[in-house]
Amino acid sequence: MTDTANRNAARADAASSARAARTHALLTAPIGPTLMALATPNVLAMLVQAAQSIAEAYFASLMGVTVLAGLALVFPLMMLTQMLSAGAMGGAISAAVARALGAKDPERAATLAFTAWIIAVCVALIMAVTMLLFGRVIFSALGGGSEAVDAAATYATVFFPGCVAIWLCHSSLSIIRGTGDMQMPSLLLLLVSIISIPFSGVFALGWWVFPAFGIAGLPLGLIAAYGIGAVIAIGYIAAGRTGLEFKGAFARIDMSMFRDIMKVGTIASVNTLMTVLTVVLMVGMVGQYGEAALAGYGLGARLEFLMIPIIFGTGAAMTAMVGANVGAGQIDRALRVAWTGSVASALIVGCIGMVLALFPNLWLNIFLDPSETAALEVGRAYFRIVAPFYPFFGLGLALYFASQGAGKMLWPLIGSICRIGVAVGGAALFTSITLWGVNGVFAAIAFAMLVYGIVIGMAIWRTRWS
Repeated sequence: MTDTANRNAARADAASSARAARTHALLTAPIGPTLMALATPNVLAMLVQAAQSIAEAYFASLMGVTVLAGLALVFPLMMLTQMLSAGAMGGAISAAVARALGAKDPERAATLAFTAWIIAVCVALIMAVTMLLFGRVIFSALGGGSEAVDAAATYATVFFPGCVAIWLCHSSLSIIRGTGDMQMPSLLLLLVSIISIPFSGVFALGWWVFPAFGIAGLPLGLIAAYGIGAVIAIGYIAAGRTGLEFKGAFARIDMSMFRDIMKVGTIASVNTLMTVLTVVLMVGMVGQYGEAALAGYGLGARLEFLMIPIIFGTGAAMTAMVGANVGAGQIDRALRVAWTGSVASALIVGCIGMVLALFPNLWLNIFLDPSETAALEVGRAYFRIVAPFYPFFGLGLALYFASQGAGKMLWPLIGSICRIGVAVGGAALFTSITLWGVNGVFAAIAFAMLVYGIVIGMAIWRTRWS
């Protein structure tokens, strides 16, 4: 027993030393190379996660335009779950852990991990009950036909009761990121994304000896993959591999722990709700132009949402790096981290947007048959009008992640309020006083992205998070 105890103590000391070294690098290492090293594994994992989303849409397209339209109805709410668990609340968890470690308080960081799991389970249950009670009403209000609403409701009936697996997985990965370890979360998320693709195909289309569950199989595969990821991530943390000591951590939980996460997570969640609500309201406005228009816009909105995990690849690294520096009182360095990562994110998504503005069929032909001309035309119009404005969306969203690390979420929230106001108001104006039709909705979406990026960027430039 003595040898075993000694080995366990040695492993704990090694993990604690590695965690301290990671925090030291966040505080002192060159910003550009450090941010790139932290972000690279995240970006790789996010690209594979984007492939998973593409595969899901492709599987849905094999089941027909009606299923694709149903997926367009439920997709914003499914993405809301991902964005809240990984980005909004997940970023708040990562930032809280990073700030505690930056302030040289590892015991608080360990206690925050338990707090994060409690929050994750509670929010997941609230979302599941809400969607089971009101899901069909929401989908009908978005303007979908009865068959599209049926498809969306079928997806939601499986996805939302199982979303606790997604919440626990992302919360655990956020705890690990808060310690400065980006590699393990990225590898695990990479695994989850990779296995979710064949899982969804198996359950939805009935490959090999499995029965075909149709659209219900798509979320079933996703939930199964995240369930595996959650078990691995929680086990990794509980085994002390993050360098956090959990002895007595549960007993130390108090309201200050919940406040530390929720004061950032709540505002970040409202900000995320605004982002999703913008797309949901646009879905409702596009829905009045018919099922083909809804399917075409749904593919455009799906790519817009896929920009979020791509930016998250850099944003997660910024959240931890900014959080550690703010915790250590190094505000100037934290701001340099924010601008370095945000400009890089804007350039990345800007390049993607420019390619798709010029060649929209690169994306649309993956999902739509050439005979589906109406949906193709709507999708092409979306990319030609909206995609050139992706850099402003990327800039604003990256600064949102950096602001999570700083614990200063007011201006990202104001930016999101401005975005939704411009998008909804502009769409109503353009469609009522012009003959642009659905293109008027797209013009409002593009202008709203411009306003979003400029408002957040100028505010942080002037206030410096004061």
